[in-house]
Amino acid sequence: MTARRRSTRFSPRSASPRLVSLWLVSLWLITTATILSAPPPAAAQDGAESGPLRMGDIFEVEIAADPRISPDGRWVVYARQRADIMTDSRFSNLWIVGADGSGHRPLTAGDFTDSSPRWSPDGTRLAFISNRSGDAQIHVRWMDSGETSAITNVTEPPRSFAWSPAGTQIAFGKLVPQPAPTIGGMPTPPEGAEWAEPAQVVERLVYRFDQLGDLPHGFVHVFVVPAEGGTPRQITSGDNHWAGNGIGGTHFSWTPDGGSLVMSRDPRGGDTESVFVADTEVFEVSVADGAATQLTDRRGPDDGPIVSPDGRHIAYFGMDDRFQGYQLTQLYVMNRDGSDPRSISAGLDREVYNATWAPDGSGLYALYDDEGMTKLALFGPGDDGTDHRVLTENVGGVGRAYAGATYTVAQGGSFAMNYTTPAVLSEVATGRPGSDIRVLTGINDDLFAKREIGEVEEIRYESSHDGRPIQGWIIKPPGFDPSRRYPLILEIHGGPFSNYGARFDLEKQLMAAQGYVVLYTNPRGSTSYGEEFGNLIHHAYPGDDFYDLMSGVDAVIDRGYADPDELNVVGGSGGGVLTAWLVGRTDRFRAAVSWYPVINWYSFVLTADMAASGVRYWFPGFPWDHVEHYESRSLLSVVENVTTPTRIVTGEEDWRTPMSESEQYFKALKLLGVETSLVRFPGEPHGIRRRPSHHIGKMLSTLEWFRRYSATTS
Repeated sequence: MTARRRSTRFSPRSASPRLVSLWLVSLWLITTATILSAPPPAAAQDGAESGPLRMGDIFEVEIAADPRISPDGRWVVYARQRADIMTDSRFSNLWIVGADGSGHRPLTAGDFTDSSPRWSPDGTRLAFISNRSGDAQIHVRWMDSGETSAITNVTEPPRSFAWSPAGTQIAFGKLVPQPAPTIGGMPTPPEGAEWAEPAQVVERLVYRFDQLGDLPHGFVHVFVVPAEGGTPRQITSGDNHWAGNGIGGTHFSWTPDGGSLVMSRDPRGGDTESVFVADTEVFEVSVADGAATQLTDRRGPDDGPIVSPDGRHIAYFGMDDRFQGYQLTQLYVMNRDGSDPRSISAGLDREVYNATWAPDGSGLYALYDDEGMTKLALFGPGDDGTDHRVLTENVGGVGRAYAGATYTVAQGGSFAMNYTTPAVLSEVATGRPGSDIRVLTGINDDLFAKREIGEVEEIRYESSHDGRPIQGWIIKPPGFDPSRRYPLILEIHGGPFSNYGARFDLEKQLMAAQGYVVLYTNPRGSTSYGEEFGNLIHHAYPGDDFYDLMSGVDAVIDRGYADPDELNVVGGSGGGVLTAWLVGRTDRFRAAVSWYPVINWYSFVLTADMAASGVRYWFPGFPWDHVEHYESRSLLSVVENVTTPTRIVTGEEDWRTPMSESEQYFKALKLLGVETSLVRFPGEPHGIRRRPSHHIGKMLSTLEWFRRYSATTS
C-alpha cells in the first residue's frame, strides 16, 4: 500500500478485517510554552472568570458516587469524590441528603478516602470503608449520635462487605497472604550491611494488574466480624479465591436467617489466571463451619448471587461460554437448592447487570444499556425479559460518556441512583415505580453557573460499508454559529465492547470549549445494540469500524459546519487502536493522538495483564499457531501508510496496554519519517487519571498537537 493524497471525502475501499476483539476495560512532560504555542480562544483563557470550561476545572468537578437509600426511604448517603489542587490527589467523603432534597450535608470530612456506605438493616448505623484511621478499615457510624469507630484492624484492606440480616455481624472479603517464592540459599547480610532489594520470582500468569501494580501472593477469603468490632473469623478456605476473582471487590449475599452466605468461586482452584477467563459456580457456605454446597455447574461464569427475601430463590448472572468476544450476560433465577435455573432476561438481547430483589420478592430490579442509555428496569421472576418494565433512564454519572452507575432500593420500593444527562455531570436522584425521577443534589451547580458547556446533539447515520445504522453524538462549541466552519475532532471509545451515550463527558466538553466540534459514535462492536452487533468484530478487530467512523465524519461534514480540511482524531485504549487504524488507511486527518493503544497483538498477549483473555476470546489461539492472523491485524501492518502527524500518550504504569506498545509505534513512525511524539506520564495506569494534573496534561498535550498542525496556525 502506498500513501495517499489528502482528500475531502471518504471513498470506501475493500480491505480484509483487521484484528481481534478487545476489552481494554478502564508531571507534565510538555512545557507550558509548548502547550500554549497556539493560544486558545480568549473566552477559554484560564484567567477568565466565566466562559467555556477550562482545563483547571478538572480540579473543580465532583462526582456523586454509590448512592445508598436508607431502609425507610427517608435518606440517601453517597460518596462525594473530589480532586485537591494542593496535593494533586483525589479524595472522597460521605454526604447525606433527605429523599425530599432537604438536609444536604457532610457526614465525614478531611483528606481521606471514605467509600462504600452501607446502611444497617434497621437504618440506625452506617458502615463504610475508610483510610482515616491509617490503613483502610471498615468503620461504623451510629446515626443518632454521630459516633464513629473502626470495627476492623486487619493488615490487608477489606474488600466489599455486607451486613447480616439481624445487623449483628458484617461479612467482608480480604486477602489471606501466602509467602512469595524466593531464590533459595541466599546468604544473610552482615549486620549493618545495606544490600539491594531482592529479586522478584514470578510464577503466576497474572502477577501484576492495571491500577494495582504487582499483586500480593495469597487468596481472597470471606470473614465475619461482630458489628460492634472484634476479631474477624475466617469462613472460607482453600487455594482459590472466594466471592470474586481476587482482583477488586467481593460479592456475597446473606440468607434471611443469617446462617449462610451465598457466593461464587472457581472450583478448579488456582490463583489469578481466571481473572479474564471466567468459569465460576455459585455456592452456599455455612457461617458456622464453612461447609460449602455447590449450586451451579456449567462452562461459563455464574456470579453475583443474591438471595430472595423469603430465602427460597437465588438470582445470579451467567452465560454459557462460547468463547466469543462479546457474550450477553443474562439474569437467572434458581431454587435455593440450585434446581430449575432459568434466565429471566433471555428475550431482551441486552446485557443485564447489578440486580436487586424487590423488597416483597415480586421481581428483580436491574440495569441494562440500550442504545447508549443506561436503564433501570424491573424484571418478573417468571418471565423471559420481554415484558420487563423500564423505571427510568439517565442512570449514570462518572464524568464520561461511558456507562457506569449504581442504585439501591428501600424497603418500600423507592430507589436512589446516580443521575446524568449530556448537560448534568453527576448527581443523586430518587424515584419509585410509576413516578418521575427527582434530582436531589446540585454538587456542580457552583461551577456550571459560570461555565457555558457545548450543546449535545444525537446523530444517526448509515455505515458506507453495509448500510448498518450507527448512533453517535455531536458536541458543538459554546457560542456555536451554524454559519461558520469549525475544526472537527473524532473521539473513539475504548473497549471495544463498551458504549458511549447521552451522558456528560468532561473531556469532550473540554475539547469543545477550545472551539472544536466533537463527534463520538458507537461503531460496530459497541455494546447496547445486541449480541449480533457486538460480535461483528469477533476475531475481526480493527476492521470495518473504519467505515462506521469515517461515515460519521462525512455525516457531520454534510451538515455544513465542520471544516473537511480541519479533521482530527483521538481515542483511548481500543479507541487508540482505531486511531492508529484510521491514519493507516486514510490521510484525511490533519493530526492524530492515540491514547494508550495496542499496536502489536503478538507482544500484547505476551505482556498485558489480560493475556489469557486475549488468547481465548479475541484470537483463535496462540500467536505462534496463528502468526498471519495476529500480524495481518496488527497496527504495524498499516504503519507504512501513515502520513498523518501522530502523537502517542501513555502512562508508565499502564499494565493493560503496556508502554512497550506505544514505544513500538513511536519508533516505527520515527523510522518512517512521520512527524510523531511520545508523551509518557510517570506513575499513571490505564486512563491517565490518577493525578489530576496528569489528567490536565493528557488533555493539553492532545489539543496542543491538534493546534500545531492546524491550517490556521501552521
